Amino acid sequence: MSTLPVHPWHLAPDGLATRRQLRARGLRPGGQDVAATLERPRRRRAPLVAYLYRVDLALPVRPMTPAKWAALAAANTARRTCPECRRDAGYVIPASLGTCVPCAYPEEQRAA
Repeated sequence: MSTLPVHPWHLAPDGLATRRQLRARGLRPGGQDVAATLERPRRRRAPLVAYLYRVDLALPVRPMTPAKWAALAAANTARRTCPECRRDAGYVIPASLGTCVPCAYPEEQRAA
């Protein structure tokens, strides 16, 4: 087992990119192994690590199919639908509440 090359933050060599950088170029790692790591030093905790992939081995991002678009729309609709009153809240329901604001705080809605 070989160790990965470690580069300081902002000093990655050309030809290597993070997942986000690949995605910004319309690419994906495509199953390749991590080529190197970037480490950002932190004062009192372990360093932040970012994985780098080779750009020349990256593949184009797969296009969204109609089925994927439909699944994404259904998932977003589910995130906006209140499980208690079954209405579209008009926003993504916070996990901390679990329901829309009127259902979470019914007494405040009556006073207003």
